Amino acid sequence: MNDKSPEIFDGYLQKQLLIAMPAMSDPNFVRSVTLMCQHSEEGAIGITINRLSNFTLGEILRQLDIPCEDQEVASVMVLEGGPVSPDHGFVLHSPEVKFESSVHINEDIVVTTSRDVLAAIAAGSGPHQFLVALGYAGWANGQLESEMRQNAWLSVSADKGILFDSPLKSRWEKAVSKLGINIDHLHGVGGHA
Repeated sequence: MNDKSPEIFDGYLQKQLLIAMPAMSDPNFVRSVTLMCQHSEEGAIGITINRLSNFTLGEILRQLDIPCEDQEVASVMVLEGGPVSPDHGFVLHSPEVKFESSVHINEDIVVTTSRDVLAAIAAGSGPHQFLVALGYAGWANGQLESEMRQNAWLSVSADKGILFDSPLKSRWEKAVSKLGINIDHLHGVGGHA
């Protein structure tokens, strides 16, 4: 992430959900929804919010030697945040608790990369709503803009309801519906002016 103040954002795709178009052929992003955390002239970083990993939160906590007695918390499934650095964890959460290394995406969504958020979740004193993801999606300078021009992605404002309240399997449809578009009318190839 960047080292700027959490209140300073660059890029028109920051604070957005990136929605893969139906014709997306990259297996990492087919029908994916990605929360954009950073978008600047240096590139873009996002965390995919609708792909399950093979890990539970309990397994991650055990690897980090963080005790967790709550079986409901331990059984939470961890997401695949993207193909880059799958050994790095990210916690997307509601903003009521502050942690060491957090960036506010908007007033309702925070991303934290420090261990203290996981310890708080395991102890039952963490944020009210959270998702844990391993890895992230990254784009080099100009790469995402090029993909947008090729109609690979749509975008809508980040929505805490989609992140925290919608079932995993319906997040793509919910994000598309925010555009007011019937999913059946989406085609893989768009027109160019």
